[in-house]
Order: sequence, then C-alpha cells, then structure tokens
Amino acid sequence: MNKVFSRPKSLVDIPFTYCPGCHHGIIHRLIAEVIDELDIREKTIGVAPVGCSVFAYLFFDCDMIVAAHGRAPATATGIKRAKPDNYVFSYQGDGDLASIGTAEIIHAANRGEKITVVFVNNAIYGMTGGQMAPTTLEGQITQTSPYGRDSKTMGMPIRMCELLSTLKSPAYISRVALTKPAYIVKAKKAIKKAFQFQIDGKGFSLVEVLSTCPTNWGLSPREANEWLDKNMIPYYPLGEFKNSEEVS
Repeated sequence: MNKVFSRPKSLVDIPFTYCPGCHHGIIHRLIAEVIDELDIREKTIGVAPVGCSVFAYLFFDCDMIVAAHGRAPATATGIKRAKPDNYVFSYQGDGDLASIGTAEIIHAANRGEKITVVFVNNAIYGMTGGQMAPTTLEGQITQTSPYGRDSKTMGMPIRMCELLSTLKSPAYISRVALTKPAYIVKAKKAIKKAFQFQIDGKGFSLVEVLSTCPTNWGLSPREANEWLDKNMIPYYPLGEFKNSEEVS
C-alpha cells in the first residue's frame, strides 16, 4: 500500500500539546512541510519568543533558539547576519510581535533583514490567560476588557500587515487563514513563498496567520473557526499586501 500521509521530517515525533482547536499545530505542520520541500532543514534556524509560540522549539526538528519577549526579530537578525548562508525564521504571536515587540518588527522590516517571520494572530494573549492584545477586535471581551474593547479609550486593533507594507524595504507580506481547506492550501503557498524570498536573498518576508484561541475565547473549536470567519477576516482581510516580484 502506498503511504500518502506521513509526518514531515522537520517535525519531531511527539504529540502537539496545544489546546484543542488551536491552529498552532496546523501552522507548525505547514512550516515543516515547506522546509522539507525546499530541502533546507539542515540550514534552518528557528527563533521562538515568549507566549504559546515558545513551544515551537519542542516540535521542529531543526536548530531552535528562544528569544526574550518581543525580541525574536532582533535575535533572528543577529543570527542571519552572523550566518548568512542559513535560513532564519521567527515564530511569533500577536502579543509578542504587535505589542512588546512592535519596535523590533518595524525596524527589522524597515532594514529589510533577510529573515522570514510567521506571525500568529489570535486576537488575544493566549498563554497568560486571555488579556486584551493590540489585535483584539473592537467590542471583544477579554480578561482585561470585560466590557469589550472600547476604541475610545483603547484604540483600534492594529493591522500589522497594512502597517508594515507601507515601508519600502519589506519584500513580501501576506495574511492567510486556516478555517477552510482552501485557506490552508493558500497559507502553505504563502509560507513557502516567504521562505523562497529569503533563499533568493530578496529581503524581509512576513506571513500573518489568523488563528483561533478556543480556550480563551470560550468557544468550541468549531465555534472558534466560525467566529474567526465572521469577525476577524472582515477586519483583517486576507491576501498579499506586498510582493516585490510584482512591483519589479
């Protein structure tokens, strides 16, 4: 019998420990499949920060480093500059990238650092109990916004792809989702393109993945997917925001 489905070589052989319905497992698999298909595992270095994303170091079968909260782009920059022949990616949540690490991601993108960033946006701080994040939607209830996010006092949710795409230096920026098989196929293509841009030396690339957090949203996995489709995608539209191949 032909084997049609197996674990990517770039994932270690242990079960994921993420909450049921969380999309981290899907994202990990897509990244691992891309690394396998591009045959770059021996030269890939991942950077995991603080938050749920930190567990990435447990599951990828490549060199992994854990950075301080929000500092993954700075750490990835140092690794890439010291080892330019390696392929460096950071794996960051929205609390890490869009809040504590805002300066790091903006300046890394503006410098056009030749790294790949996978940005997981689940509109909440997941690991530390579900506090409001910079990406929490208007009206969304969290532990620290029990009456819903009020834009008058808390500002509007930050759209990182739109913000970073105003910079001249980034080579590739896109936003994807995983709630449907067709979305997952597109997400893998975007992640592969982001790594390919680094392989080709074209500069900074980032893929934002809209993700669920059923535990802190207080929803079942199915309800969380439906909530994401109904509430997140209208505010965070999917698609490519910058593609230097098309510009040139």
